Amino acid sequence: MAKRAPSDGDERQPLRGIQDVATELGVTTRTIRFYEDKGLLDPQRVGTMRVYSRREVGRLQLILRGKRLGFSLRQIKEFLDLYDADQLHLSQTRRLLERVTERVEALEAQRAALDQTLDELRDIARQCRERIAIAG
Repeated sequence: MAKRAPSDGDERQPLRGIQDVATELGVTTRTIRFYEDKGLLDPQRVGTMRVYSRREVGRLQLILRGKRLGFSLRQIKEFLDLYDADQLHLSQTRRLLERVTERVEALEAQRAALDQTLDELRDIARQCRERIAIAG
């Protein structure tokens, strides 16, 4: 079976196997297949073998970065769709800025709650030490 016709200037890019991509990015082949099943990646095929262009590897890097930052797969797909639709990537960048700002605010709220909890636990620990010292 012939390889699918590359698009978006991929014809000069080397195609890489799934194991090579997984090793480079520090993920399992199962992870890559999962993102493919979710419609986030669309590798080309040579026979039955999945092969990835530089563009698809870049998309996978964006997916992994999005997951590390706490974005949902739905949000990541939205970013990728915007990236594909907007050659200047302005829509994607604006949307990403909105999402990142929301995530920062959520994490700051979590940090404030954690700081409060830590203060309360430190106070309890201090009270326990005082009681132990008094009881001797």
